[in-house]
Amino acid sequence: MPSEDTLRLLDTLLRPDDPVHAVLRTHVPHLRVTSVCGCGCDSPSFELDTTLVEPAQVEPGTGIVAEADFVTAEGVHAGEVLVFARGGYLSWLEVCTWDETVEVTVATARQLLCP
Repeated sequence: MPSEDTLRLLDTLLRPDDPVHAVLRTHVPHLRVTSVCGCGCDSPSFELDTTLVEPAQVEPGTGIVAEADFVTAEGVHAGEVLVFARGGYLSWLEVCTWDETVEVTVATARQLLCP
């Protein structure tokens, strides 16, 4: 199961009023984390039993289905969070940093993006 921080980020980034996001939100209860990035950001890759959910109508292949930039309390544009789908199914969440002086993790991104 994804971490609470990952679940909060997915809940924030996948808007229920967007038809593609609405389908992807149905995947979340069925996600299993298969690995996390080794750089320290804790970005998770997912596995999903595709017999339990329908695919979202997205471009073929792998692509970004949701994204958000985040800013620290000091006003530093620290990075972004990207949500990827492969073949219409949630595939991974990635936290990227733009400022090497700011340590960015899934937990940090959640704190900065989620109310």
